[in-house]
Amino acid sequence: MGEKVNKKNKENRKCLFNAATNFLSIANDIKEQASKEISEINCIYTADKNQNEISLLHDFNNEEDFNGNLKKEYLEVKNLNKNLFKENIEIYVNENKIKFEFKYKMKELKEIKVKFTFRNRIMKKTSFMFYECKHLKSIDLSKFNTNNVTNMSNMFRGCSSLNSIDISKYNTYNVTDMSNMFRGCSSLKSIDLSKFNTNSVTDMSGMFSSCSSLNSIDLSKFKTNNVTNMSRMFRGCSSLKSIDLSKFNTNNVTNMSGMFSFCSSLNSIDLSSYK
Repeated sequence: MGEKVNKKNKENRKCLFNAATNFLSIANDIKEQASKEISEINCIYTADKNQNEISLLHDFNNEEDFNGNLKKEYLEVKNLNKNLFKENIEIYVNENKIKFEFKYKMKELKEIKVKFTFRNRIMKKTSFMFYECKHLKSIDLSKFNTNNVTNMSNMFRGCSSLNSIDISKYNTYNVTDMSNMFRGCSSLKSIDLSKFNTNSVTDMSGMFSSCSSLNSIDLSKFKTNNVTNMSRMFRGCSSLKSIDLSKFNTNNVTNMSGMFSFCSSLNSIDLSSYK
């Protein structure tokens, strides 16, 4: 009888050990998955010397992204400036919109460094995310999770002070719309798009329109098999001297109107693969 009890106790202990091991494994999986759901965006803004107080406004219209359940808990805004206090940052949540407003006194402040941390595992679009952020000088998106994003249209449109952007680790596998993505980024001299996956993209219209300082761009790895619209794609790229589009597949493109209009410095262009 005693042997049976001992045997049963051993089996129970083994079951408990296995259960605990499985629990820890699941907990680690959850923790790992949760870490992947967290995104970070680091921004540097320029200060306007002509004003004593400035409001910088972001409008993230995440109607689809958070399924209408947007709460402050999804977001943390961290001030990285010693002389910009927490009370200078306000977060507004209204239905499906989230806004960040920064107010600061000028004096010796030349730039504002801010870090956004938020969960976006179901984010499906980043369109107009930094639209008309005219004071945005530099942005690091290397830890920004874009795995589920399908729409990046107008994402940086009108960021006229932007001169540095890190999107080298962007996952664009599911993106179909990149129209006007960098339109009006007039201070941007170069963009590294070597890791961009454009297999699913159908709309590239106005993608680099009015990037008047852009003097170098490598699109050799762009896949354009599914693109139908390239209208105004390089319109107003007045500093661009040459561009190699020899690997562009334009079989499905139906609109190329104004694609190179106002490219006043362009003296070399390879369209050998165009059909």
